[in-house]
Amino acid sequence: MGRFAPSPTGAMHLGNARTALLAWLHSRSLGGAHLLRFEDLDVGRVREWAFDCTRRDLEWLGLDWDTEFIQSQRLDLYAQALARLDTYPCTCTRREVLAAIQDSAGAPHGAEPVYPGTCRPGSGRPKLGGTAPGRTEPVNPARPAAIRWRVPDEQVCAHDSWTGETLCQHLAADVGDFVLRRNDGAYAYHLAVVVDDALMGVTDIVRGVDLWPATPRQMALQQALGYPTARYFHVPLLTDYHGERLAKRGGAPPVKDLRERGENPRQVLAQLAQSLGWPVPQEVSAPELIPVWRASLGAELL
Repeated sequence: MGRFAPSPTGAMHLGNARTALLAWLHSRSLGGAHLLRFEDLDVGRVREWAFDCTRRDLEWLGLDWDTEFIQSQRLDLYAQALARLDTYPCTCTRREVLAAIQDSAGAPHGAEPVYPGTCRPGSGRPKLGGTAPGRTEPVNPARPAAIRWRVPDEQVCAHDSWTGETLCQHLAADVGDFVLRRNDGAYAYHLAVVVDDALMGVTDIVRGVDLWPATPRQMALQQALGYPTARYFHVPLLTDYHGERLAKRGGAPPVKDLRERGENPRQVLAQLAQSLGWPVPQEVSAPELIPVWRASLGAELL
């Protein structure tokens, strides 16, 4: 079973459409079900019109789905999962975390700042408020607290079936205790996506390569919650002529504009396939691309 999981924060652009196409091709090439899941937990950025716009764009491209889910309707499931994990409240601001990292003898280990454990009970780290070490209350009770996961002190390795690469991270050193529920009460992407993929029965995940660095921590959450590990396929991002990834915030041309001005969706699909170096004609339907996808993966991944 596969899925496409867009964030309804604006109109879908061609980069989103290519990922949607590849996810659909993978599900259908295996004869599996394909889900559409709207990841709308970042309520401040959600645009209500984007739900229907995304559906229309997918239908226009011929990318159907079997079941639809909306994350904001599944909050109880995330709360139940969170209650099963070893967590603690944290009232550190982003600025305080960065300052603590700079003051610490241990600089960030990876590409992203590693939380130094300031609020972690019994960590021995200097506190930002009056709470004594070893207590589980928020460090500064006057602030709303986020909830961080006390990550296992172990290495987790993820395998990517698209590139064949393996990424290993020592969670405590390379990632740190990360947030599972923000201080505004919103559940974090890492928790929600792990819960949803497991409970929805998703076995194969096709998504953008920008999410590849997050895979080991998501696998660690899967293990902690007793969930199976899916197969991951991290596909390249579509870029503009500057070599920058397409993004809604960057004004990437939306698919809806092509749809509304009467462009031929078969030509759009052909262009998306050709951007991957696939030898396809100038017009093609989504089902006609299934053999091309199968050939690009190889028999061992089907």
